[in-house]
Amino acid sequence: MKSYSIGIDIGGTNTGFGLVDEKGNIISTTSIFTKDFDVVEAYLDEIVNHIILLIERCEDKSLIKGVGIGAPNGNYYHGTIEHAPNLKFSGIIPVKEYIETKLKGKGYDLKVTLTNDANAAAIGEMIYGGAKGIKNFIMITLGTGVGSGIVVDGKVVYGADGFAGEVGHTIVQPEGRMCGCGRKGCVETYSSVTGLRKTALDLIKNTKTKSSLREISQENIGGKAIYNAAKNGDKLALKCFEITAKMLAIGMANAVAVTSPEKIFIFGGLTKAGDLLMIPLKKYFEESLFVVFQNKIELEISNLDENNAAILGAAALTY
Repeated sequence: MKSYSIGIDIGGTNTGFGLVDEKGNIISTTSIFTKDFDVVEAYLDEIVNHIILLIERCEDKSLIKGVGIGAPNGNYYHGTIEHAPNLKFSGIIPVKEYIETKLKGKGYDLKVTLTNDANAAAIGEMIYGGAKGIKNFIMITLGTGVGSGIVVDGKVVYGADGFAGEVGHTIVQPEGRMCGCGRKGCVETYSSVTGLRKTALDLIKNTKTKSSLREISQENIGGKAIYNAAKNGDKLALKCFEITAKMLAIGMANAVAVTSPEKIFIFGGLTKAGDLLMIPLKKYFEESLFVVFQNKIELEISNLDENNAAILGAAALTY
């Protein structure tokens, strides 16, 4: 039977929206800049406006099953975003309740379901991507932060409080960098796009390694500049990717010891670096694994569209 849902991917920079049919076809999209909003109510009101925009674009509004949202530190049980380090908005935000109430006030009675953004990406991978038919896998998302969704026996792991599976906030360097979560040495501080940049700045400051990155201003040193330098054989830039890969590999190996996945899918902006990331990642991953897991677990770059995976996964939450 024909049906639709609205999937929303909340990110630290952008928020993407999609009207999705039951086969996973995205019928219509829209987006806003998350970082443009300083007041959470204004941001949530704009989300409501864009939901209504997509509702009005649907050929039959009665066929829309609901709204699914993937968000940083999203709590599936409570429909809240809680203390997300990569969002401007602090504290506990009652997203589900707020949006449902606002929609109802405008004449749209739709259920809202919210989960962690990486869990939404994992659901997208399981339903529409390379994880079809795989019951045990981990999804790692590499963007502003490091997210993860863990699937065991075909079900996303949420744990007692809805926050299980945070590989990005496992500690790999106990006396390492300060993380946005308030602790030191989390995977996220090294293996996100932000972490890659911090590594470059640290190496520029604390080493004498020749590098083209020394010739550009600090504000222009980001993922793209580091990638371009590494692609040209720049030793400092290559070291950045090596450190990024090593810290991520340790975090993933620790997760493997707990969940024993069949595959790990890597998703997000940093995967565009290709072999610059994946070759050292596979090397350090195998070295870090408990021996019983070595040479058993595939690492694979997700082939889902970067802009759509979390939207598709979020939309699937409504079924």
